[in-house]
Amino acid sequence: MRDLAFVGFLAALLAFGFRRPFLFVLAYAYIDIVSPQRLTYLLLNSVPISMIAVGLAVAGWLAVDDKRDVRVAPRQFLIVLLLGYCFYTTLHADFPLEAKDKWEWVWKALAFAAFLPLTLRTRLRIESLLLFMVLSAASIIIVGGIKTLGSGGGYGELNLMVTNNSGLYEGSTISTVAIAIIPLIVWFTRHGTIFAPDWRVKGFCYALIFACLLIPVGTSTRTGLLCIGLLALLMIRDARRKFVYLAALGCLGLAAIPFLPSSFTERMGTIKTYQADASASTRIAVWQWTMDYVKTHPMGGGFEAYRQNRIRYEKVAVQGEGDGVAKVDRSLEVDKARAYHSAYFEMLGEQGYPGLAIWLLINLAGLFRMEVLRRRYRQPDPGQEWIAPLASALQSAHVIYMLGATFIAIAFQPFVYMLIGAQIGLDTYAARKRAESAWRPLRKARVATA
Repeated sequence: MRDLAFVGFLAALLAFGFRRPFLFVLAYAYIDIVSPQRLTYLLLNSVPISMIAVGLAVAGWLAVDDKRDVRVAPRQFLIVLLLGYCFYTTLHADFPLEAKDKWEWVWKALAFAAFLPLTLRTRLRIESLLLFMVLSAASIIIVGGIKTLGSGGGYGELNLMVTNNSGLYEGSTISTVAIAIIPLIVWFTRHGTIFAPDWRVKGFCYALIFACLLIPVGTSTRTGLLCIGLLALLMIRDARRKFVYLAALGCLGLAAIPFLPSSFTERMGTIKTYQADASASTRIAVWQWTMDYVKTHPMGGGFEAYRQNRIRYEKVAVQGEGDGVAKVDRSLEVDKARAYHSAYFEMLGEQGYPGLAIWLLINLAGLFRMEVLRRRYRQPDPGQEWIAPLASALQSAHVIYMLGATFIAIAFQPFVYMLIGAQIGLDTYAARKRAESAWRPLRKARVATA
């Protein structure tokens, strides 16, 4: 029955796409985020629905869309450059077969990110994309929030509809994304037009924000807690009454502590004692191995290059503290083929210094361009009131991703590249509107003097 529901929804969405081809773009975004083929037993898991959707999206754009006002941003060229460089490192990878497996989904994420801004010609399209992204992620987040309220969750124990611990169904990744989309949800409560922000829409949005905050609790991920802290700091800049906001934030934080499950508080306690935690200790050891590796392989080792690492690290546990006396237990651990647990070191180890530089430039340029839009439209003309808040929300979401990426290997997470595509789309849309507004007075002056 569940398979039929997924098939029916996708069939209806694709059918409407033949009338409005931009819906093919939204269908691909939904498929890439939710991965319905992993949620069905028979009907979708044997059909390449992702390739079908992206093929229809590109064909629809080529056949129907007006391309006279298309603008290509420098970051799109950088994404294509990164795509080409990843292809090169895949051909020369240390583990060719494993690298090919990762390449099969990475190239689609990068290619779609470069193509996506070409389709975002109007405010309606930009908003539609962000709405699909938020609601698609919400289909996972709401399930996780309900299960957290029911059971309290636990590290590696919260089942998010599938047992496959990859993509957005991985605990730290969904925690980062859940917190990152909160600024976008807030934007919809103030500036949304597809669903007018009445009491029903606002009620749903606030409930979804609550579910987003529950995800780091249910998954017991330290990354999620750090992202919540960063979100609180970022929201200060847009708060009208900053002292009231800080006071309310402190009260809410204190009030929430008694209701947190013990699994969460115990997990968060390991932030202070990271040397006693195998996960944290291995990360540091892998990061050190990666820096040593690129000294002799500056171009990187291709996808999955971490499989060759051999690491030794020391676990330090302090027991029986009190009266200045503590027992320190030290143990030497040996491990191999440990993943990077960081997007920065993932890029460094797999793509070397050139790949890391391109990736950082793509991300930092996005933060810079959103700051430019925030300042440029701080005092907007009528009808432009939505641009600066959306630029701020996209920038905040991106900053949260950059923090979460420090502790998760999500350098090629498709959701983030859709976010970057939305940034580019907003930037090129605003540039086109500025050009049009500058052209009108000039054209009127020419007509008057003719």
